[in-house]
Amino acid sequence: MKSNIIKTKELPLFIPRMIVGFTFLSEGIQKFITPETVGSGRFAKIGFQNPEFWATTVGTVEIVCGILLLLGLLSRLASIFLLIIMVVAFISTKVPVLTEKGFWSFAHEYRTDFAMTLLLIMLFYFGSGNYSIDKYIIKSGKKS
Repeated sequence: MKSNIIKTKELPLFIPRMIVGFTFLSEGIQKFITPETVGSGRFAKIGFQNPEFWATTVGTVEIVCGILLLLGLLSRLASIFLLIIMVVAFISTKVPVLTEKGFWSFAHEYRTDFAMTLLLIMLFYFGSGNYSIDKYIIKSGKKS
């Protein structure tokens, strides 16, 4: 009994992949269905030049990479693209909060982005995990 409490299993990457994948898939879709608040309107408010282009590009990347993460296919590559989006979002939306409203407002507004960023770093480092297409591809490649 004691060993079951202390013993740990392999890192379960399926759950973080689902969390990040569904979150980015949802956010990407919202950029197209509510452009005034999440898509081009938000990009214009932040100050991006050509906000329609950036909202479409970011939304498409979020949808494609979210699906890749859900499938566990090319998760490391998908994580890189999503980390770039997170860095740009941090600089363009969270740094102003930190400088204008202070640390605690920043900490409150950055909590989800912070969690997503750390999960993306974990997925980049560890890959897709056991329940993924990547694992299946690697396994089938070793049999040949």
